[in-house]
Parts: sequence; structure tokens; C-alpha cells
Amino acid sequence: MARTIPFDDRMNHEAEIQDLKLPLIQNYLYEIKSDLLEESEKMDFMDLCKSMRIVDGTPEYMKPLNVGLMFFNDDPQKFFPYSQIEVVDLRNGPEGDDMTERIFRGPIGSMIKSALTYISNILIEEKILKVDGQAEAIRFFNYPYQAIEEALVNAVYHRGYDVREPVEVRIMEDRIHIVSYPGPDRSISEKSIEDKNIIARKYRNRRIGEFLKELKLTEGRNTGIPKIKRALKNNGSKEPEFETNETRDYFITTIFIHDGFENKISNKTKTSDKTSDKTSDKILNYLQQNKYITTTIASELLGLSVQRARAILSKMAKEEVIFAEGANKNRKYKLKD
Repeated sequence: MARTIPFDDRMNHEAEIQDLKLPLIQNYLYEIKSDLLEESEKMDFMDLCKSMRIVDGTPEYMKPLNVGLMFFNDDPQKFFPYSQIEVVDLRNGPEGDDMTERIFRGPIGSMIKSALTYISNILIEEKILKVDGQAEAIRFFNYPYQAIEEALVNAVYHRGYDVREPVEVRIMEDRIHIVSYPGPDRSISEKSIEDKNIIARKYRNRRIGEFLKELKLTEGRNTGIPKIKRALKNNGSKEPEFETNETRDYFITTIFIHDGFENKISNKTKTSDKTSDKTSDKILNYLQQNKYITTTIASELLGLSVQRARAILSKMAKEEVIFAEGANKNRKYKLKD
């Protein structure tokens, strides 16, 4: 019988009522401007939880619902491992030497907001172009915030919380991939996905959607995809892409950078190539006078971080300009004979 109840609306037998935290509940009520906030000061805690429908059971056996723990526990990951957002910045290459990763955990509402703030700070840029004979300048963003917000909220909303996989945001040089597990319900046809007209006949996490709607993070009712497309269109960006496989194991939303920023990427690549040539020459000159070079020495020689120096040495070794000898911590790089 439990299988007929959506996961977010099921009773959690591993948790206790005390795992629901009053300050988090009151903060939520404050954010949504609920009249229940004032009453919560003098209301019995169990009655408050019942009125919010985040507990269920008999008087002898009352337990929190999963959705209650997802929003009103400080560390929901105790109950739902990997229910987190991982933001991976791969703009300096996918090899891993230069990537940065931030992991966001906590109650769903605050987790989404923290991740969005971080992405906005490190990623979003605006370009303003003056046009001769026109009073108003043309303004556009590399990525419209509304599209990223809707795509990320959708991923958190529709993911499977019984699947031990995080929501991933992969920031590439010219696009963003937002990945969630599993993929769309089979009631959504492949043609609907190809046509970017995804309309669900049933919701995987209806209760989560209700709370996110109250927090004004989503409107629900299948409005997510149209909002993403509209935000991109209004910004003059390319249409998004949506991808899954036949077994619906995953769902990827891809948002492309605005065409107006592609020249910047091209120029950055050219500059990077020139810088790479200079740094390679410095390393080769050093090795002509010394037997070997280490990451620490290269870092001091080039005036770069250890991570960046390691990436440059690794690249030179892959290109067989130099060769590596020894394990990671004691690795030395030498000239080829």
C-alpha cells in the first residue's frame, strides 16, 4: 500500500517528531506570510505539525512525513542520502585539475536559494551594447537567471528522493548542464521531450511542489519548461535542450550561453594559448638547467597556484613535451631524452 503513496508523502519510520524543528517551521511561515505564524507561538507543536500535514499516524504511533523532514530538519541528508546540489565549474577544462566544486545541503528551500546565489555570483554577466542612432542600448545576459532558477528548482522538485544521486549543475565553457535522477515519468512520451513540450500527467513529488509554490520558487502545473523557454527567448538566447534515455534513468537540461558572449570565449582561448606557450617555455628553460621540476617549484617559477601549475605540467606530460616520474606527492617532471 505504501508504494501507491508518493515518496514525499510517506511516513518516515526512522524519524521522530522531535526531528521536525520549530524554528525552521516558523521561518517558513514567516517567509510565506502565513497567519499560522502567530498561532504557532502558543499552539501545541503536534497540532501545528498536523495542521501543516507533515506528520501522520495514530496517537500511539505518530511519525514525520518525508516532506516534513526535507523542509524542516537541519540535516535531511541523514534520512535521504545525497539529497544535495553539487555545482561543478568546468570552465577551465574537464580534466579535473582546475575544476571547482561546491556542495549545498540542508532543508530544500534554503539549499536551493544558497545554490542559486552562488551560481549567480560566479557565473551571470550582463553585456550592454550601444547602438548608433538609438537611445536605448541593447542589454542581454550570458545566461538569464530566471532560466537557471527554473531549471534547478525543477530538478530538485522532480528528482527521486529514494535515489542516492545528487542534483548536479555542470558549468561548461559555453553551456550549463543541470542533471537529476531519475528521468521523467513514462507517462511523458519521447516525442513530448523532443518537442520540448513536457506535460506530466502525474507528479512524482506533489507535496514538495506545494511547499516550493508557497515559497514562490515554482508555480507548478507544468509551467517550468515554458518559463525556461520564455526566459531564454526574452534574452535572445538559444532554445534549451532536454535529454533522457530509454529507461529514464536521468534527465539533463542544457542551457546555452548567449551568442554575444561566444567571441569572449574565443578570445579567452587565444589568450590562454599564448599564456600556455609562455609558461611552457619557462618550464622548458628551467629544465634545461636543472634535472627536474616539481609542482611546487613550477608554482613559484610561474607565480601561479599549485593547482594551476599542476594542470600545466600534466598537460605538457600528456603532450609528451616532458615526462612524469614518481607518485603524486613526490612526482617530478623531466625533459625527454
